[in-house]
Amino acid sequence: MKKQIADQVAFFLMGLQGRFEESDEISRIRVTFTSGLKKYALEATREGEQLKFHFTGNSYTMNFPEFSNFLVQRIPEFDSAEIVMEERTRETVILADEKRAVTQSKARTEAKEDEVRATSMSNRAYFIKPERAGALLKAIGMLGGNGKVRNDKIRKYNQIDHFIELMDPMLRKLCDERTVKGKKEPIYVVDCACGKSYLSFALNYYIREVLNHPCSFTGLDYNEIVIEDSKKIAQELDYRNMQFVQTDIMKYVPDRHYDLMITLHACDTATDKALRFAINRGVKSVVCVPCCHKEMNKQGYTIEGLESILRHGILNARIADSLTDGLRALYLEAMGYEVSMLEYISPLDTPKNLMMRCVKTKGYDAGKMAEFDAICSRLGVSLSISKD
Repeated sequence: MKKQIADQVAFFLMGLQGRFEESDEISRIRVTFTSGLKKYALEATREGEQLKFHFTGNSYTMNFPEFSNFLVQRIPEFDSAEIVMEERTRETVILADEKRAVTQSKARTEAKEDEVRATSMSNRAYFIKPERAGALLKAIGMLGGNGKVRNDKIRKYNQIDHFIELMDPMLRKLCDERTVKGKKEPIYVVDCACGKSYLSFALNYYIREVLNHPCSFTGLDYNEIVIEDSKKIAQELDYRNMQFVQTDIMKYVPDRHYDLMITLHACDTATDKALRFAINRGVKSVVCVPCCHKEMNKQGYTIEGLESILRHGILNARIADSLTDGLRALYLEAMGYEVSMLEYISPLDTPKNLMMRCVKTKGYDAGKMAEFDAICSRLGVSLSISKD
């Protein structure tokens, strides 16, 4: 395509930049370049203000202006291009060929959304690859009889795989730390409020089969049904390094030290119980995705000067969610953990998409604990993470 066409696309993208920066409903941008009979596709998924994608064997992370410049520079190399920016209820499409560049907007349909998800399976560089992890994916209900991820499970599969992607640097570091004089010592992992244990099964596969490091998993949950289901899956996969225990997290007495604690969508104060477990047992690495938050709301927290805002129930609840997770992070920092927070998946999938990655790097910090206590006092609340 001519440079004039690339300039037109750049103009259209400049107009979309404002929408991207002002709206959190934009989940991803799909691009397809065509050269002769060949197509070259990329899918840029949003993480905060950044776009992450793979293209021609390379991985990229860019903000919107950088991404726009990346596309504009490549347009002259191809015969045509299609750029699709997805929002909750519509798609904005830029079409460019040798003659012109045009833009259009159209409503999204469920059928189209399913088609997009199915197409995305071939564009993303997966960590748990269906062609290699077929037995695992079949056992946890992700794989269909045709050997491909079931359409109704693609979203869940993407969530699990992205979780592994975000944990990969931490897992590799653990592998290095647990390798002593060339000998690989097992990594011990505990999954608190494990539920159906999909994440534990995926992690077990990734650590053993991809990172080639021994590991041992313990899943804890008070629900007998999910524990029995997890045991059956482990038996089917012959994962003898996994055990599942029906128990209250705070009542469980482990027979070993754990290197990593994970907890995904542990409801309400179960998240705090899991974090307390990690603190009390000296677990160095923690990955947590909190779920529903009720404790602060039930206590009727107050913020002086914001009464007219907090009288709206939905705003009261959302602010309580953020305050709860912020206080959890502060408490963990007081206990010596370095805490980072990031968006785990798109808010279009679930609003409970905050991931906390924590690594214990130092000792107790009295100053941060005093800050935690002072904030709780001002809010008029007492949180379970601070209770043994």
